Amino acid sequence: MSKKNISQEKIIQAFLASAFEKSAGATSLADIAEILEIKKASLYNHFENRDAMYDATIYYCGKEIDKITFLPEKALDPAKTSKTTPYAFFKKMITRFFEMYENEPLFQMYAFIHTEQYFNVDALKIVEKEIEKMTVEIRLILNAFIDAGKVSKKTDRELKDLSMAVTSIILQQRDFYIATKKETVRQNPDCGAGSLFALPTDETALTRTIKLVEAFLKSMKYEV
Repeated sequence: MSKKNISQEKIIQAFLASAFEKSAGATSLADIAEILEIKKASLYNHFENRDAMYDATIYYCGKEIDKITFLPEKALDPAKTSKTTPYAFFKKMITRFFEMYENEPLFQMYAFIHTEQYFNVDALKIVEKEIEKMTVEIRLILNAFIDAGKVSKKTDRELKDLSMAVTSIILQQRDFYIATKKETVRQNPDCGAGSLFALPTDETALTRTIKLVEAFLKSMKYEV
């Protein structure tokens, strides 16, 4: 029998898979060992105890989620050169943003962190950082369209409030979208690992989010 190549990362991914199915609190070392097809005692070669494994999972998720951006590098170039409209730009960015969260293991990381934020201060800090980061990105987008003359000029205070509002709309709808999709996945346990994310993007949810942002932007007197 060949020796399995087990690493801390593989254990963390198994922890996330189990937490996705039954919650982090209900996940035992036996559950993780079963997923990895190893003896439970082997887990202690990598982590001192379950708490250390849980903390490492929070840290791991934080690093990966921090890599996600709403605004990719150079994505603002069309806005700066007046080659797109606020509506078209946000539609493209929102679609991209939602689709990123449909992929493993980010989907599971998202579900884990956004559940654990109510029980763990480090998870809460990850969520807060995500909100702050996206608010800055939304402000950069709005500033670009203001400079291009496609959004009416705003005071710093107005721009800050508008950026926070647009961020809240997008993240709230993203959260609802992912929660709904997670339940769909959980109700289809026979689909197999990986294929759960083969479910098509919910165009209705995307359209609703885009329309909400569009309605908000109209109050800013933007060019369609």
